[in-house]
Amino acid sequence: MLLQTLSTDSLANLNEVALDATKENIGLLDLLIKGGYMMIPLYILLVLAIFIFFEKLITLKKASKTSSHLMDQVKILVQSGQTEKAKMLCAGENTPVANMIAKGVDRIGSPLKNIEVSIENVGKIEIYKLEKNLGLLATVSGAAPMIGFLGTVTGMIQAFIAIAQEEGMVSPKLLSMGIYEAMITTAAGLVVGIIAYLGYNYLVTQVSKLVHNMEYTSVEFIDLLQDK
Repeated sequence: MLLQTLSTDSLANLNEVALDATKENIGLLDLLIKGGYMMIPLYILLVLAIFIFFEKLITLKKASKTSSHLMDQVKILVQSGQTEKAKMLCAGENTPVANMIAKGVDRIGSPLKNIEVSIENVGKIEIYKLEKNLGLLATVSGAAPMIGFLGTVTGMIQAFIAIAQEEGMVSPKLLSMGIYEAMITTAAGLVVGIIAYLGYNYLVTQVSKLVHNMEYTSVEFIDLLQDK
């Protein structure tokens, strides 16, 4: 009878705890607040990742807006000896491809090898501009999950310290709250890391496409000068 009474009381206490947990309406904002101070660097990394992604996205869209007829127009102008008009045409585009062609047109009259080197140097500068801050975005994708794990470890330590300081039977609610609050930083870190990782890979793909177009255009321009 005594064991049955104790078991009934224990089940009743557990049911009360479950009801209290159900009644407590925990929203997303509450979770983000309860994550602790380690959520602050994760917020900063999230804002940084979003800023870099959209800034590079705008830059790449501007860089890829080279007219499909630019090379044909430059070819006609160069063959007719109107190099100044060809340079003005490229300057009006103001894209990496146009800047490379403008440099090549400006070096017409020099040895072909010098023209090729000049175009390559301009191409390297343009690629550097396109890839700027991509490394930082990759760093965010790797650092965010680690910061999240660190927040979980420190949160678990604090939770077990609080449990150790409790006298008597430890409340299941106290134990569960300490654990889920510690796990919030892991989830947040993974979310930030995934966003940054996907954004990084998308931007790298777009940069690769643009670099391929730049290489193709430079080869086409050199062929134009050889045929001239």
